[in-house]
Amino acid sequence: MTKVYPNATTEIPRIPKQISDREVEVLTVWKKSLLFNCNGFTVFDTKGNLVFRVDNYRAGNKTEIFLMDASGKTLLTIRRKKLSLSDNWMVYDGENSVNPRFLVKKRVNFLTSKNLAHVISCSQSNSKELMYEIIGSYAQRCVGVYDNRKRLVAEIQRKEAAKGGASFGGDVFKLIVQPQIDSTIAMSLVILMEQMFGSRRSKSI
Repeated sequence: MTKVYPNATTEIPRIPKQISDREVEVLTVWKKSLLFNCNGFTVFDTKGNLVFRVDNYRAGNKTEIFLMDASGKTLLTIRRKKLSLSDNWMVYDGENSVNPRFLVKKRVNFLTSKNLAHVISCSQSNSKELMYEIIGSYAQRCVGVYDNRKRLVAEIQRKEAAKGGASFGGDVFKLIVQPQIDSTIAMSLVILMEQMFGSRRSKSI
């Protein structure tokens, strides 16, 4: 069996960088929790170091999800917006429950567009400003995230094995993160794509 990652137990601290110092990050996302009998995500960098994890993430009606770093520290909390008729989610720093960073709204009309969702700022200075537009097909693991200047800042792509070129399937895929977006935010959008368009929700998007 092809190895998804080389260093499963390696944990490294994440040091914030200035945008000008960042490089393109290629992360391997595995739809599997590190905890036994628990659903979630495990994310590795190109060296096989653990970068992000999501545990206690279940396929049912989950309304609160925690994105953690390698050591288990909560980086972002993702909460489904209450009393909302559509799939709307608020994203907060850490484990906060006030002053969300941004709102992610699922688009409901896919007849003429592959526009999956909009990411809208919740900051006081840029309230209701479109931050990112998510386009593509999550079921096919072919998704692009574009900023408000129409720049491609993150991509979800299928991952192929190093030998033979065989695909890992939908449970293991690549997240390509450009310097213009933080990888933590990019990963939170992956989690929300799974919530909105995962196999339990839709097989066509």
